[in-house]
Amino acid sequence: MTFSTARTLGFGDCDPAGIAFFPGYMRLLVGVTEEMFERFGAPWPAMIRERRIGVPTVKLDVDFTAPAFHGDRLDFTVAVAALGSRSVDLRHRVAVGDRVVWTARQVLVATSLETHRAVAWPDDIRAGLAAHLETNDARDPAA
Repeated sequence: MTFSTARTLGFGDCDPAGIAFFPGYMRLLVGVTEEMFERFGAPWPAMIRERRIGVPTVKLDVDFTAPAFHGDRLDFTVAVAALGSRSVDLRHRVAVGDRVVWTARQVLVATSLETHRAVAWPDDIRAGLAAHLETNDARDPAA
């Protein structure tokens, strides 16, 4: 199961010509990822303040395939490609209608804010991430 949400591309996410620029995209990516965690019951403010767990990005690979423009509705789809004991590999797909404008692979690691070292995902957060886990069976019934 994937997580889906949408954002409207705002003025502050664009260059003077009204074309999206990558810093705006990265701000949106963080917001979408945070919304996904919140939706399955792990809001980042509570993770940080109460549980003392952060989720830094340790890898980010982005492919830009088409421009997006001020006012466009960006449809985000996020899937969990792999879930480790301390990390999660997310795949983002961003489209305007049927046109894909960019894709990204993002790896997050659960980290103790006390030691700054990787820690195991708490059971409830792991379960929320697992609900978005892609399987070969979901993509290819013959696999």
